[in-house]
Amino acid sequence: MEESDTIITLIGTKLAKVGNEFIFKSGAKECEPCRLNKTCLGLNSGSTYRITALRNGGKLECFVHDSGVCAVEVIELPVEISVESRKAIKGSTIVFEPVPCNITGCINYAVCRPAGLRRGDKFTLVSVGEDISGSCEKDYTLKVAEVKRLT
Repeated sequence: MEESDTIITLIGTKLAKVGNEFIFKSGAKECEPCRLNKTCLGLNSGSTYRITALRNGGKLECFVHDSGVCAVEVIELPVEISVESRKAIKGSTIVFEPVPCNITGCINYAVCRPAGLRRGDKFTLVSVGEDISGSCEKDYTLKVAEVKRLT
C-alpha cells in the first residue's frame, strides 16, 4: 500500500488493535455536537477498513465509546465485485453500476450487489479474477474483480 492510502481516524480504545478490521456504517446521533466528528466520520460508509498502526496521543473523551477513543491509521480494503467481462481490465477506472438482477438466492448475488457500494462510485480495478458467466442465472457475461475506491 502507498502511504497516501493511509487514513487517520479515531476509534474506541477497546477496538484499537493493529490488524482489526471493521465496516464503517455511519456516525451516531451523539457524534453531531462533537468537535472531532470530522476525524471519525471521514470514512466511506459501507467500506471495510483495517487498522495498520496506533498513533501516539493518548485517549480522548467520546460521547459514544465509554472508554474513549484514540487515533489509529487505517487502510480501506479492496472490494470484490462483478464486472462485465469486456470492462474487466486491470488498472482501468470504472464507475460502479450494480448488475440489474434481483435474484437474491443466486450464488453471485454478493459480488453483483456488494453491500455498501452505491451506483456511481468510482473504482480502479486492482485484479481480475474468475469468469462467473456460467453460474449467472440471467446469462450476463461477468468476471469477479477486486477494486479499490478512488477518492
